[in-house]
Amino acid sequence: MVKLAIGSFGDSFSVGSLKAYLAEFISTLLFVFAVVEPAIAYNKLTSNASLDPTGLVAIALAHAFALFMGVSMAANIFGGHLNPAVTLGLAVGGHITIITGIFYWIAQLLGSIIACFLLKFVTNDLVQYPNPRSRCRHDRSLWCGHGNSHHLRPCLH
Repeated sequence: MVKLAIGSFGDSFSVGSLKAYLAEFISTLLFVFAVVEPAIAYNKLTSNASLDPTGLVAIALAHAFALFMGVSMAANIFGGHLNPAVTLGLAVGGHITIITGIFYWIAQLLGSIIACFLLKFVTNDLVQYPNPRSRCRHDRSLWCGHGNSHHLRPCLH
């Protein structure tokens, strides 16, 4: 049943709420960092090889432990959402107000953005993003720029 409550800014800026937003930020930051870093490390250790069952299990365990860590770290402060979809569900169910949910979303998004910047810094740019204007790698991409072309075309090589 939908029980939307708008709430007030006064309630959303109480000391308890600010602690909850900070805990949400920190736990989401640590969760994203702990989830993405093993995938980057696995990719580097295997020289960009495809994911085998052992690597898949290792990365899945990293996800499980990171989620457990994030939720258990902040569960007694705010409930341990760690996910904007969970926050939306709580807001629609009337467990938190819409304004409080928006501040949780801001904390979650900022935490994940900062985690990505930290990963970029810590891994020393191990993640290589494809440049659409560079020559295609025929074994890795479905689209390429074919030399100096500025338009992506299907790679037919």
